Parts: sequence; structure tokens; C-alpha cells
Amino acid sequence: MLRPTLGGSAAPALIVSTLALNPGGAFAQQTESVRTAPVVVTGTRTEQRSFDLPMSIDLVDKARISEGQMGVNASESLQVVPGVVANNRNNYAQDLQISIRGFGSRSTFGVRGLRLYADGIPLTMPDGQGQAANLDLGTARSIEVLRGPFSSLYGNSSGGVISVFTENGPDGLVITPNFGAGSFDTTKSGIKVGGTSGNVNYLINSTRFDSNGYRDYSAVTRDTVNAKLLITPDELTRITLVANYLMQPDTQDPLGLTRAQYETDPRQVGTVGTLTARDYGVRKSIDNTQMGVVYERQVGQDLFRALVYAGDRQVQQYLGLTIGAQGAASSGGGVVDLDRQFRGLDVRYTHRNQLASVPFTLTFGLNADEQYERRKGWNNFVGTTLGVQGALRRDEGNRVYNVDQYIQGEFSFTERLLVSAGLRNSQVNFKSSDYFITSNNPDDSGALKFSALTPVAGLLYRISPLLHAYASYGKGFETPTFAELAYRTIGAAGAGINTDLKPNRTENAELGIKALVLDDTRLNAALFQSRSDNEISVLSNSGGRSVFQNAGPTTRRGVELMLDSRFGGGFYGLAAATYLEATFDKDFTTCAQTPCSSPSQRVPVSAGNKIPGVPAFTAYGELGWRNPARGLALAMEARAASKVYVNDRNSEFASSYELLALRASWSQEFGRVRFTEFVRVDNVFDRRFVGSVIVNESNSRFYESGAGRSVFAGVSAAISF
Repeated sequence: MLRPTLGGSAAPALIVSTLALNPGGAFAQQTESVRTAPVVVTGTRTEQRSFDLPMSIDLVDKARISEGQMGVNASESLQVVPGVVANNRNNYAQDLQISIRGFGSRSTFGVRGLRLYADGIPLTMPDGQGQAANLDLGTARSIEVLRGPFSSLYGNSSGGVISVFTENGPDGLVITPNFGAGSFDTTKSGIKVGGTSGNVNYLINSTRFDSNGYRDYSAVTRDTVNAKLLITPDELTRITLVANYLMQPDTQDPLGLTRAQYETDPRQVGTVGTLTARDYGVRKSIDNTQMGVVYERQVGQDLFRALVYAGDRQVQQYLGLTIGAQGAASSGGGVVDLDRQFRGLDVRYTHRNQLASVPFTLTFGLNADEQYERRKGWNNFVGTTLGVQGALRRDEGNRVYNVDQYIQGEFSFTERLLVSAGLRNSQVNFKSSDYFITSNNPDDSGALKFSALTPVAGLLYRISPLLHAYASYGKGFETPTFAELAYRTIGAAGAGINTDLKPNRTENAELGIKALVLDDTRLNAALFQSRSDNEISVLSNSGGRSVFQNAGPTTRRGVELMLDSRFGGGFYGLAAATYLEATFDKDFTTCAQTPCSSPSQRVPVSAGNKIPGVPAFTAYGELGWRNPARGLALAMEARAASKVYVNDRNSEFASSYELLALRASWSQEFGRVRFTEFVRVDNVFDRRFVGSVIVNESNSRFYESGAGRSVFAGVSAAISF
């Protein structure tokens, strides 16, 4: 019979098959008695307790994802993980701002520098650009977060890995409608249908989210559908189909605020010259569809797995760019239109055996991913009418693909000693073809090729059954994304891709301990350091147009602590804290304001300055009580972050903050119907704080306001047939 144990690998798309084929797997087998040592698969692609792995990896379980939550943003769940900063921009046109140990903090929209996966489909493209809007928290069974050296086994832009696992459908047919509402005219409604019929297990969830937003001019409507079909034609074979759809039309973008604007009114709309984002109709529309099929076959003790996936993403964005700023012949205009297709495959074979009485697991594989996009740009005006599509200013075809080979193994030399190691060979190729060629705008076609060999190794020593120590080391790399290649370095001729950018290469090291105390408390502590030699940094960021450069070497070092405990009487507690020092190690120059049309207008940045967007200290604490017999759960959440510098010069910063939230949920059963209700209050004391920052924004519009006190409530009804 096909066992739930999964083989290991070292490829980004390998997690696709792991997540898609076995989203229930180990998680479905977890009970309260083993919650202090959760089973994970992201680290080695084999089901193992996180306690037994030489790496920092944590699991956010179903209770913390769903209890007392609206289930709209991944930031609701990720804030409990040390090393992770997940900020809600309160701007759905730009997605969440997520960083892990400082990687990804520079992103002005979407997610960069990290690998994201949802139900087996990668949400991070081959160039390293990702988005979190596709994550369906309503069906999430768990979320795993991998940090440190072993994340580099996922290839390009893997400063950390976030993996969402979807629950299986129930044994019988269950239909669950749900509705939630709250502050800022926010509503969320949906219906989830799941069940089992013969050898087919199915689950589908459809949701609509509407909100006028905390800030002026920040309304959003988001429709999502997430589906999974698991077929077991025989005892040795599984076939899983997963699909995800996202539609988010005309999402309003209020832009960032200057310090003076934020202090005057944190809810106001940002400005574009003498006008506002509303006057220019700054907005974004997204239409995203993706699906994947995974075939898994057990061959004796071994496992063969093959995956294919494909998708289409269409984006139209109206930027906050003045008419004057679009006057240059090299301008790409103020409207961006992307039509992107992406696809990939992964084939692997996992072998388990013994050599000289040493048990080992080896996985060999081949992975390939490709994206092609047609990128066009128009003026965002016609005559004196703003916020409309005008003359064509840019037309190009961009293609990026990777072909990777990998091997990963785990070796148990003794009962006390475990060695895990892997090697990945990556090639990433970029090509841009210019189709908009005029007398003032020459052919700006170009191509770039990057390659990297990324080894990683870890050693875990079992000091006692309840105390483990580990050490790991690995190399990683991060190419610029097409968004970062889109505009050439200031002073360079033409409007083609930025061929001066180099990949950022890192060396990562980690030391840690993991302890289980009295069977009901888990303690993790890790010391880490990452050194980079070509940090990718924003050179200029104005009107939705970002120019990037290599800022030279940087260092990120810090410590993470996590304590997860259950007390008597249904009480439990969780504490997570991170101290992170992220600095530039060498002097360089950058733009401080607009215009910045030549290198002579740049200003110096001193070695020792902090990398912007990275708080030195973050902490999360939760104290709660559950009574499963009565279906009642209560919790208090506290969150704190130190100040955050907003630019490379460290001339301004967002102040530190402390926030408190309260939540409660309860449920009742009436025959075949189980009702569940919740209510939560965020920012109980109505603190004013900066929710996220736009790094190096050239017009000093750095600040995106966090929401004030807000109240949300919801109800669902699980109807069994």
C-alpha cells in the first residue's frame, strides 16, 4: 500500500509534488500529543519531526490559521514564526510585504527573495518574483516556514521558503458556507465543498472578499477559487490535481505617504505631483489561473514522482506617474500591461537503503520552469484626461527559464548523529525582445545568463531524547527579477533591461538547539549569519518605476527564539522573538530624491548603515485557552517591532510599535450541522503605527499606514450529508 512517507529532493518544484500529493499526509495524523514536535516535509521532502532536523523550520497549524481569523492575508498567520516579518500594507494593489531574516525586504510590491508555494503550484516564478494573494487560508491545513542554509536547496531567490498545505476533503460530503464582516466596510463570503467518493477525494473552496480599505482610495474586490482532487487508482499509485484562480479587478492604490502626510492624516491618499493617486486613477487589476498534476508511484521502498504545472497571469496597472515624467523618449509610460504564461515540470526518484548498516535516503531529480510575458506600456493620459490608456510607449517580450539538477540525502550514522546534505546546479536564462523601436528609441533587446552551484550540509546531534543541537552551512544565490531588470541604470542609454545587475550570492551558517520540556513545551533557539557579495538594492524608486543596482557586500546576523507550551486546564502560550542586525559592509552611492538623472546627483551611503525595511527586533506573544468539549477558544495576541529605516542613507525611519489583539471563537452542533462563530479586535488601543515601508521611494513617500482599531466577526455552518 502506498505509504504517506515522502522522499527527499532539492528542487523548487519538488515541493510542488510534496504539497500537492500529500497535503494531508503527516498533518492529518497529528494529534495534541505530538504538537510539541510537529511533523514537517519542507526541509528534506520526507516526513520527519522538525525536532529531528538540522535546520530552522516551523509549522503553523490549522488552529492558529483559522481560529478567530478572517482568513484573508497570510500575515495573519505568519507573524507567529520567528525570523519572519509579514506586513499588511493595507494596499491590496501591492500585496503583502514579507521578508525572512531580512531577505525580501526591498520589495516594493509582491514578494521577492523568497520561495512561495500553494498546493504544489509555485507562487514564485523562475525569475524570483512571487505573490501571496493566491494563498487560500480557508482550506489551509498548515503552513511551513523554512529559514537558513537549507532553504537554498530550492534554487534561485530562496532566502526562505513558505509552503501552504491544503486539507483533504472529509470522508463524507460536507458543505460549509461562511460569512464575515467588519471595519472599513469589509466582507468575506464563501462556500467550501468537500468529500470522498470511492477512490476519489475532493475539496473546492470559493471566496469573495470586499473592502473599502483602511485608507482613502484603497478599495478591493477579490474572487478566489481553490480546488484539489486526489485519486488513488490502486494501492501503489496516487494522482493529484490542484487548481487555483484569482480575480482582482481595479484595486485602488493609495500610494505611500511622506512623513508630514502620515503625521497629518495617516488615512489620506498619496500625492502625484500636485494631484493625488485618485486623480491619476492609480490602480491594479489581476487575473491569475494555475493548475498542476502530480503522479506518484511507489516502487518497493523507493518512490517515483513526476509533476507538471502551468498557468496564466494578466496584470494591468496604472501608475502614479506625472505627465511630465513620461515625456522622455525612453519612458515606458504610466500604464503597465503584462500577459504572462508560466509552466514547469519536475521528475525525481527517491531511493531508501542501507550502506554498511547506515540507513540513508537519496533523491535525484531534474527540474525546469519557464515564464514568458508580453509587456506593454502606455501613457496614463490622453490630452488632459488622466487615468486612461494613452499612446503606446513600450512593447517587449520577456522570457526566463531555469534548468536545474539536484541531489539530496539524509544519513543516520548512529542513533545520535544525523547528517543531511544536498547539492543543486542551477542555470537561469533571461531574454528580452524589443518590439517598440523608433528613431528616438532604439532596439533595446538583451539577454542575460546566470548559473550557480549551491551546496548545503547540516549535522544534528541528539544530546538526549529531549535535547538536540545542530549546525548547518550552505550557499545560495538570487538573480534580479524581470521587474528589477525593467529599467536601466540611471545615465545609461535606452530603456532596455538593466544588463549591469549581477546576482546576489550568499554564504549562510546556522547553529541551533531544540528542546522538548516535560512533553508539553517546545523550545527552539538559533544563531544565524548570512554574508552577501552583490546585494540587490533600489537605486531610484519613483512613480511606480524602480531602478536597481548592486550595493556590494552585506551581512545579516541574529538570533531567533521560540517557545511553544501548553499549560493545564486548556491554557497555552506561544512566544517568538528575533534580533537581526542587517548592514551594508561597503560604501556606495544612491539616489536621494528626484530628479536623479545622472550619477553625479547620487549621494553616498556609508558602510555600517542598516539595510532598510528590516526591523532589528520583532516579537510575538500569544496567551490562549481552549475548551474543545464546549467548542470555545479565547486568545490575546501581542506584537512588537523596533524602528525600521526607510532608505539606504538611514535618514528617516518608521517608529517602533506595540499592538494588542483579542479574539474568540465558539462552535455548536445541531444534528448534522456544526456552527462556528468568531469575533476579533485588532489594535485594541487604536495605536498609530506604520504598517510597512516603501524602501528608497524617491519622492519620500516611504510610509504605508497600519490600520487603527478594527473589529471583525464571522460565522460558518458545516453541513454533513
